[in-house]
Amino acid sequence: MTRVFGYDMVLPMNTGAEAVETAIKLSRKWAYQVKKVPKGEALVFGASGNFHGRTMGAISLSTEAEARDGFEPFLSGVGSVCNYNSDYSIEYGNVESLRKALEAHGPKTAAFIVEPVQGEAGVVVPPRGYLKACRDLCSQHNVLFIADEIQSGLGRTGKLLACDHEGVKPDVVLLGKALSGGVYPVSAVLANKDVMLCIKPGEHGSTFGGNPVACVAGIAAIRVLLEEGLVEKSFTMGEYFRDKLRKVQAKHQKYVKEIRGLGLMNAVVLDESALPMSAFDVCVRLKENGVLAKPTRQNIIRLTPPLCITEEEVDICVEALGKSLAF
Repeated sequence: MTRVFGYDMVLPMNTGAEAVETAIKLSRKWAYQVKKVPKGEALVFGASGNFHGRTMGAISLSTEAEARDGFEPFLSGVGSVCNYNSDYSIEYGNVESLRKALEAHGPKTAAFIVEPVQGEAGVVVPPRGYLKACRDLCSQHNVLFIADEIQSGLGRTGKLLACDHEGVKPDVVLLGKALSGGVYPVSAVLANKDVMLCIKPGEHGSTFGGNPVACVAGIAAIRVLLEEGLVEKSFTMGEYFRDKLRKVQAKHQKYVKEIRGLGLMNAVVLDESALPMSAFDVCVRLKENGVLAKPTRQNIIRLTPPLCITEEEVDICVEALGKSLAF
């Protein structure tokens, strides 16, 4: 696994949220040991609209009321709002907002964690060059650049990692979800020794993290991904899928505002003002027409099929969407 992704070490965990919590702890430890941030003052920043999980560190990074309300207080120094001197949000896709945050707080900042493509927010693809610019800013301010590739990684966007679209190598990469092929809980934190070895044996771990079954499943899934050319297939089928979806959009312009995505990570954005039902209701109709899809943000339908999907199966999905939007 380390050879495939180009890192010295991997720390296996069980879930994506565990990987995020591990990254927060790891970056703080690095900040105190390597960057020499004063004890107790390390900051970990995220970007607005993110979803990194439902554990305390993950929701501390969040800006969404649905994730945060009723779970206060959050982790100190962890978040997407720079409220240490002023209330200032780091906007996803806006390089200047990150620049402003790091210029103000860079000496105490341990890490910036970001989704290369925001999944729960509705498959939000940042402007071209955003990831590269964030990587450069983090390097300039000696801040760890952490890519949460739990949804976007492992071929989902038509590249092995979504960061590969811009040729960006993060300091830390988080993987999960598809890492076992969907059959067993497993996640991974990838980093080089200068970062990973800041945590000593006994300082972090999990009862079932790195268990033999999980590791075998993860290795097998990566082997299939590479040997069967699923990364390249994701790119090709994603182009085909979006082309077909845009034809549905053209037919239902009144209801469909936008088709967006990368590879086989795509979204249909609906016009709430025109549609007589919510995205959830459309997904119920999709189910009745033979397709399972997930709504998000009230008006967005996420379409993330298996990477082995065929053109015929894409056509079935698109036909079902057209039927579900017929009023």
